[in-house]
This record gives sequence, structure tokens and C-alpha cells, in this order.
Amino acid sequence: MKTFVFALAACLTFGATQAQLTPFELSKDKNYTANYPEVISYYNKLAKTSPQMKLINYGMTDIGKPLTLVVLSRDKIFDPALIKKQNKRILLINNGIHPGEPEGIDASMMFARDLLKKNVLPKNVVICIVALYNIDGSMNRGLSRINQNGPSAYGFRGNSRNLDLNRDFIKADSRNTLALETIINTWQPEIFLDNHTSDGADYQYVMTLIETQKDKQNPILAEYTSRTLSPELYKRMKQSGFEMTPYVESEDESPDGGIISFLETPRFATGYTAQHNIISYITETHMLKEFNKRVYATYDFMQALVDINERDAKLIGEVKAKADEQVKQQKTFALNWDVDTKNYDTLTFKGYAAGYKPSEVSGLPRLYYDRSKPYTKTIKYFDNYVATATADKPVAYVIPQAWGKIIDLYKLNKVAMRQLVHDTTLDLQMYYIADYKTGQRPYEGHYLHTGVKLTPTNMKIKFHAGDYVVYTNQTLNRFIVETLEPQGVDSYFAWNFFDSVLASKEGYSPYVFEDVAAELLKKDPGLRKKLDDEKLKDPALAKSASAQLNFVYHNSPYFEKTYLRYPVGRLLVNTKLDLK
Repeated sequence: MKTFVFALAACLTFGATQAQLTPFELSKDKNYTANYPEVISYYNKLAKTSPQMKLINYGMTDIGKPLTLVVLSRDKIFDPALIKKQNKRILLINNGIHPGEPEGIDASMMFARDLLKKNVLPKNVVICIVALYNIDGSMNRGLSRINQNGPSAYGFRGNSRNLDLNRDFIKADSRNTLALETIINTWQPEIFLDNHTSDGADYQYVMTLIETQKDKQNPILAEYTSRTLSPELYKRMKQSGFEMTPYVESEDESPDGGIISFLETPRFATGYTAQHNIISYITETHMLKEFNKRVYATYDFMQALVDINERDAKLIGEVKAKADEQVKQQKTFALNWDVDTKNYDTLTFKGYAAGYKPSEVSGLPRLYYDRSKPYTKTIKYFDNYVATATADKPVAYVIPQAWGKIIDLYKLNKVAMRQLVHDTTLDLQMYYIADYKTGQRPYEGHYLHTGVKLTPTNMKIKFHAGDYVVYTNQTLNRFIVETLEPQGVDSYFAWNFFDSVLASKEGYSPYVFEDVAAELLKKDPGLRKKLDDEKLKDPALAKSASAQLNFVYHNSPYFEKTYLRYPVGRLLVNTKLDLK
């Protein structure tokens, strides 16, 4: 393998007149990753001599630096709308979302140069490369991944707000994410690649791969990726000398008992892109392999992906269009999934024998892998998921304009919305939050809600001029439903966007309300019966004067109707509305 690696290293710069070497290539031991100034300087120099390349800055990241997109276009066309009109495909490659996993940063610099210098840019594919996404973390350079074999120094996982940017996509707390989502929604790629490094078990592979989980992916796209694109990627990577296996995630300490297909929900980059019907992959090079091998494996994967994208450009465009049309018509959407442990596939896996020996730290048994004992054997691959929560889409959702962050994110994601011209009372379905659980510790700056139970209630609600109506006849239906249905694993409700409705705003003084409550019970026999029935069912209520008073208050005209009421309405009947 070493002979192959050095041969490949020489090949990468072969034939390039005055080839511009990367900091990685210039380093003596190929154990160096470029820092942020070096990355931007490199691309700027390359662009000066390359008319088929353009650098475009988007937004501003949390550390005050713009997000730089490198665009490679054979025809020197850099307008995404015009590229779409020419029926070309767009491939978006993201690097450095975790700067301690930097292979993609260095591999992409070489890859862009070689495509340009060798004049081999694809005819039907425009390549967009995010030079370095987590600029903040990259500038916080040091040694933080103790389990990783190089490079000599690298960036930190969190950004300058200590956010893991690969958990930020649906909530978009960081300006980094807002900038990248601007890129995604401006360029609308058909294929997305996010370059990473793995952690976990030891095994023989340099490269592992995460692809959008097939049961979560749009079925039209899943048919193409699972039968054509992914098998071809595995085939080509084996031919390159970097044989791949699916990303190694296991419930056991070692993969011997089987591995589980990774589920990327919308908080992750590829979970978010899947909502937009973008074919998505994550490379995960193995942390314990030498850094130079990990870089070259990433390079080879990108080459294979570009080549197949060029070969299948027409087909990829067709399946994307069919998937978008299917989503427009789709009625029921999955909101959460769980692995199917009863139905599994098998795969041939090349690992190392795992065992236990006394720890030199604790004296207790510890796991280790014996690289002198490689094996090849068949293991279980749990690659099937089942939906555990679903929702039927309404005709439209009605979002009060007060919820500004949601409106801003919908505009960023190019969701089609219209606004009420006048104050309007609508007959629709509202949800009341019947139950939910909240994490006791913060996760990425939020206290996530799970186990959400809803009480759907048909009622009349007054909305105001300027409130937004979102019809569910769009290619973005999946994004719309998964964000607005509160029971979704990564819904806006789950991420605390609506927490203010979970607290009541009014109350009562018991000594004052006692007389009011007594009068209510006299005038309303139904309320008296409801209280008596509840006391029979609940001995604790029968013994508590304050609980009974509170029960009357909650069932009185004085109790606030917005308490625990989810503010987004579901319009179930197509109603003529005056909209702008």
C-alpha cells in the first residue's frame, strides 16, 4: 500500500506545468493539513490562472469570515440559474465541518487543481466546493482528537460558539449554517458530499461511507442510489486501492456482531439535504490510518463521484425531477424512524480480532484490537429502518408572522409562502400539546423535546393580515412537514422554537376566585358534573381544595385558550383565501 500511495502522490502532480502544490504536498511527511489562511491563499492563487474557476463568498460565519465557495465550470458559466437551464448537474462538496477531520480540505485543493491543470473538468457537471466550512474551529488549532493518527495539528470540532455544526442544520443557530444553507438553496445541487473522519472500532479499511438511509430517502432516489450509484462507488474505490465498507457503527464494542446503518436526521447536513431530495453521502476515513492515505482515499472518492455523476448526468436529472414531483403529491410523511433489528442484510467485512486484556491503568479488562490477526468474514448489516411516527399533510399550514425565525428560515429555504391580506377567521385544526419529555441537560444549546403527544382540535382561529399560508403542493413538502409537525424528531418544536406556548401567562388569587368558581358551578351543571366525575376517578383531586379550584379554573371561560396550543394551524379543507 505504501508503494501505491507514493505512486499516487507523484501522479497527482504529473503533467501539470508549474503545478501549484498544496501545503499538504509540500510537507515533508505528508502529515500536515492546511490552515484557513493557507487554504484561501491557495485557492486565490489558483483562480488567478484558471478562468474555469471562480471564488464566491457567502454571508459571514460566526468568527467574522465569509464562507468561500469554489466553483469549477468547464464552460466558465458561474450563474446557477443558467447552469440549471443548460440541464447540467451540480455537485456540492463540503469540507471541514469538523476541522479535526480535515482530509477533504487538503484533498479538494489537489482535486480542484488537477481538474483545472489537466483540463479534465466534466462537461455536464459543475463542481462546487466549500473550501473550509467551520472556519472558527479551524482557527482553534491544536490536538484535540486523541484517538486519531495525525495530522500533526488540526482544528477543533466546535465553532466559536462551541456549536457542532453537523448538528445545526435544521435549527440554524450559527451564521455558518445560514451561509451554507444559502449556498445549498442558491445552487440546488443534485448531489452533496460531506467529507469526514471516523471514530470507533479498528478495522482494515481506510474509507467508510454513509449514504442517505434508503428507507428514509425518497424511494425514487433510493432506487437509483442503492442499485446504481452506491454499488459503482464501492466498485471504483476497490479498484483505486481504497476498498470501502459502510460506516462502522455498532451497539457492541466491536463490529463482529454486526453494524448498523447510520440514521442522519435533519439536524445533520445530509439529513437536511435529504429533505431537499438531494442525493447525499458522507465519507468517513478511518481515524487510525495514516493521514496521507486518508487524504488520497478522499481524493479518489471525489474523482469516482464526479465521474459517475458525469456518466449519469441525464439520469440523475430525471430521477431528481421525478422525486420532486412525487413529493408534491405525497400525502403521508415519516417523522421518525427506528432500526429494524429483525430484518437485516449481510456483508463481507475485513476487521481485526478483538479481545480483552488487563488495563495498565485500572487493572480491569479492556478492549483491544490485534492487528496481527486480520480476518474476513460475513457479518450482519442492519440497514433497514421503519417509521415510528407519521403525519398526513394538511392542505396548508398557517404560520402567524410573530414566529419570525421560522419565516426567515422558510424564506432562506425558498419555501413558497403567501400572506393574508386581511384579518381572517379560519376553521382549521390546531394541536394542543398533551405531553412531552425534555432533556435534563442542554444539547447543542437546546433542551430537546421528545415523546410529544398531541390533542388535535378543530376550531376557529383568528389570524391577522400578514400571517403566512404555506400550501403543501411543493417540492419542499418533506422539509415543511418535518419541521412543522411537533412530533417530528427534528421539528422546530423539538428544538424549542415554540417553548413560550408551554407556559401560561395568567393566573388567579384563590381567595378571589373561590367566589367566582362557586358561581360558575351553580350556573353550569355540566361543569359541576365534570368536576364530580373527575373527583370519583382521582382520589387525590377529591382531597385537595386547591386542585379542585384549579380544575374549575382550567375549565372556565377565564382560562387562556393559547396555553399549550401549538400556534401553527392545519388547514384541512381547501378554503378560498384573500392572499398576496
